[in-house]
Amino acid sequence: MVELRQIEYFVAVAEESHFTRAAKRMRVAQSGLSASIRALERELGAALFLRNTRQVELTTAGEAFLTEARRALSATDAAREAVSAVQGLLRGNLAVGSLQCLHVVHLPKVLAGFLRAHPGLEIQLRHGGSGELVEQVRTGGLDVAFVSGSARVPDGLVAEALAAEPLVLACAPGHPLAGESRISLARLRDERFVDFPADWGARDLADEVLAEAGVERRVALEVTDVHSLLDLVACGLGVALVPQSFSVKTDKVCFLGLDGRPPQWRTVSVTRAAASTAATELLREVAVAKSGRLSVSR
Repeated sequence: MVELRQIEYFVAVAEESHFTRAAKRMRVAQSGLSASIRALERELGAALFLRNTRQVELTTAGEAFLTEARRALSATDAAREAVSAVQGLLRGNLAVGSLQCLHVVHLPKVLAGFLRAHPGLEIQLRHGGSGELVEQVRTGGLDVAFVSGSARVPDGLVAEALAAEPLVLACAPGHPLAGESRISLARLRDERFVDFPADWGARDLADEVLAEAGVERRVALEVTDVHSLLDLVACGLGVALVPQSFSVKTDKVCFLGLDGRPPQWRTVSVTRAAASTAATELLREVAVAKSGRLSVSR
């Protein structure tokens, strides 16, 4: 029968693409790890890795097994933490994903306080786009992700509202629109835009609201961080539709409200419907509590 330790060794080799690094990570002799993987392959009746002198790669069977292996490990962690929770303890690993700039809550402070309260936990943090992070939750690579509310959430995952804030227009102080307090989206028809890449929540939302307003826009510059976006806007290289909280990042950009009912930028937490751990749920609750300075839309 397949043993839990074999699954842990398999995931380590798959993620490291190397038997020696995986053995160091698992603190076991390489010979023992290799023997365990061979036994697992015999039990499953399929080769899980393509081996060469430099690295190992997953076979098709290995790729299929990796998704289920991660789910099995997550379920095991959930079972362990359920017992720990009853005893008033939280232990194990917690993998967290987040947008690069999560404005509705100061995640570093939340994580620092969480670790102080639960020193038995090991926390891992990864940044990425909303679509990428949601997929990692689905496959078991992350326990929870804080992403854009516009992200597609597939079956088997649960999205819980964290907070909401209006979109505003960011432009340079010398821009013709800078002296106005509010503008209509239709007036942005001939503007050059700075924005994030496709699949990033803020970009997807801006694309959606401008299309609904009949504005066919031109994104001339794409960046992957907030500070670069605001620097480009400040230098007059384009305008941007951004969440209102971006305004705390700089005093070199003008931020204008949008006429009518401004579109809302929503942030959500995404977890798996099954095998959600006690640590995952508690962290999500803390994040919601810390985001109280913005209106939460449920």
